[in-house]
Amino acid sequence: VGLSHKQKNMPDELSGGEQQRVSIARAIVNEPKLILADEPTGNLDPETSIEILEILKKINSRGTSVILATHNYELVRKFNARIVKLENGKAYKVVIRQSQNNK
Repeated sequence: VGLSHKQKNMPDELSGGEQQRVSIARAIVNEPKLILADEPTGNLDPETSIEILEILKKINSRGTSVILATHNYELVRKFNARIVKLENGKAYKVVIRQSQNNK
């Protein structure tokens, strides 16, 4: 997640975005079968957000299921994804979308 240069820092010495990236690294290090990611890019800049989604995409391609919750639809639509839209607590639309990058 691009933080090897901060490996000796304590959590209080990291920014909120860096702490979030450490949390993501801890979640994926043991190659789980399922990742539930609630706003994994919420505190990150746009470039780092894309890097994190690329990591999650790579993990998914290796067989790990990734469920990602986000309000950032523009970010998600850059990737091939099955999108389940929720409104008022109910799933009302499923869209399978080809990445805009692949068009």
